[in-house]
Amino acid sequence: DISASTNVSRAQLSFPAPRRHNDGYGLWSGYDHSVSLPVVFTLPSPGAATMIEAHVFLGMCETICIPVQTTLKLDPASDPGNAGDAALVKAGSAALPGAPKADFKVKPLPGDHETLEVQAVAPGDPKAVEFFIAGDDDYMFGAPKRSESDGKIVFNVPILDRPTTTPIGGGLHYTLTGSAGAVQGLLPYP
Repeated sequence: DISASTNVSRAQLSFPAPRRHNDGYGLWSGYDHSVSLPVVFTLPSPGAATMIEAHVFLGMCETICIPVQTTLKLDPASDPGNAGDAALVKAGSAALPGAPKADFKVKPLPGDHETLEVQAVAPGDPKAVEFFIAGDDDYMFGAPKRSESDGKIVFNVPILDRPTTTPIGGGLHYTLTGSAGAVQGLLPYP
């Protein structure tokens, strides 16, 4: 929540590629190591005084999930030439998945109202390919079910909940991982 900020109209949070985990109780996506989550802030008036105040809530999980809540406050003009901060931002951004390519992407397939279906195209070991979809814009998804046939990798994802009308926007964020790295993009709303 950035509503208490001054001269900030938007915050776009980015995530490194997650991994699929099975803890014996359920299947989940996330990280088993420290990660940096880069955030890009949009300033409507770039030359004006700016104060970023972000109220953050997230879950830190191992055997149980513990909610963590904090407020981060930053004046971006206070130390603009800090080399250490610049290195952290650069490293966090470098860890993000790249843009889809002709040989590394997902293609939406015709599905139904209860299922999102995509074909994954990825270089390298086909067994290493994983598909992740974000539950944005009032969509909620179940775990992707993978199948392979005739050299094609297909993921069927149960749609557990959806908005009553199709949202306006670019689509749903996805990440595709494999032995050659990771890419992220947008899929049309199902």
